[in-house]
Amino acid sequence: MEVLRGLFFAPKRFFVEFSADGPLRAPILFVLLVSAVSALVRLTLVVVLGSIFGDLDAGDLGISAAQALLYVALSPVLVGLFAAVYLLSLRTFMGTTGDYRQVYRMLAYAYGALILLPFPVINAFAFTYAMLVLVAVGVRFVYRASFLTALLTALVGYVPSALLFLTLTVYVTGFVFG
Repeated sequence: MEVLRGLFFAPKRFFVEFSADGPLRAPILFVLLVSAVSALVRLTLVVVLGSIFGDLDAGDLGISAAQALLYVALSPVLVGLFAAVYLLSLRTFMGTTGDYRQVYRMLAYAYGALILLPFPVINAFAFTYAMLVLVAVGVRFVYRASFLTALLTALVGYVPSALLFLTLTVYVTGFVFG
């Protein structure tokens, strides 16, 4: 809870105190936890809204549950793909600064904002906040980059990450629905 509070209300302080070095176990568990909570909230919304509008059946619930499980299971891999994209961007603008493990750790915690993913309209802002704003703040203070360098690094990584996320979302939805 402290991590989420820091990310939402004091991201600068969070990343100033953040250590990019370290093992990946805690960040991966954090990503799984955020994804699990997000998936549970989404399933709850499906049940509540389906009951209100009278179009909830076992098939829809099963498909939503399958999507939720797939989302939770693939979330660390998704963060890994994002980390690869952002590492390329970081290396483009800052040379040999940082490595994959550091970028993964930073993105894993920025991913915490995606706990808001189940909420319509808010989800787009949550993704942008996590993958653009928090990454820019992270690059700025973890790697001691200038504001412009951090912004460019985050922006150049954000575009392919957003496209990757949308593509995977459409693919997974198509796979689950048949």
